[in-house]
Amino acid sequence: MYIFHLLFIGSIDNNSVHLWLSHHFPVNACAAGTEACAQEAIPEYIPEYSAAEERRDSALWRSVAIGDQEHRVDMKCIEPYRRVVSHGGYYGDQNAIIVFAACFLPDSNCENYNYVMENLFLYVISTLEQMVAEDYMIVYLNGATPRRRMPGFSWMKKCYQMIDRRLKKNLKLFIIVHPSWFIRTVLGLTRPFISYKFSSKIRYVHSLAALWALVPMESVHIPASIVQ
Repeated sequence: MYIFHLLFIGSIDNNSVHLWLSHHFPVNACAAGTEACAQEAIPEYIPEYSAAEERRDSALWRSVAIGDQEHRVDMKCIEPYRRVVSHGGYYGDQNAIIVFAACFLPDSNCENYNYVMENLFLYVISTLEQMVAEDYMIVYLNGATPRRRMPGFSWMKKCYQMIDRRLKKNLKLFIIVHPSWFIRTVLGLTRPFISYKFSSKIRYVHSLAALWALVPMESVHIPASIVQ
């Protein structure tokens, strides 16, 4: 189309042709390669991403895979609460004991509580998947936990729904130590959406002595506030 126009106006002087080309094919000012444009387009210095910065960022954020989805966990915000989940050694044929200490959960009146609990939830689930290879049990330490630190119904429901089917199947026992009326009520509310098999694995234990009779305690860390 444009070749036809050029042929048609071939008798026009050079200045007119130049104006016509400039109108239909505008040239970027930087295409001339001027020094000013080159300096503006390309930064003088691009800072390197050092190994120290990479380690720092990886310490602040962690990518975790839960099921078939990847999530990012804000490790800085959950740092004070990471003791909530720990490995308590093994029982039987090298089956893991996972300890969940509710007394290390954040207060519900802390700043950005929902954000902290969301990231703590991802951390707990991903840690559980890393710790567990075969059959396992969970020891839930409810003692010395004021109500403002106890996880709510929606948080516990979400945990159950996000746990991989393999983890639900391989869980052999869910021991709740020093159960309070509140935790019993919350668990009662969860029964409509949890399976009968899972419900049958829950056992209440009212003292540490009774826990000793069920679980090898050599590697289970009991917080001092619960022992007292």
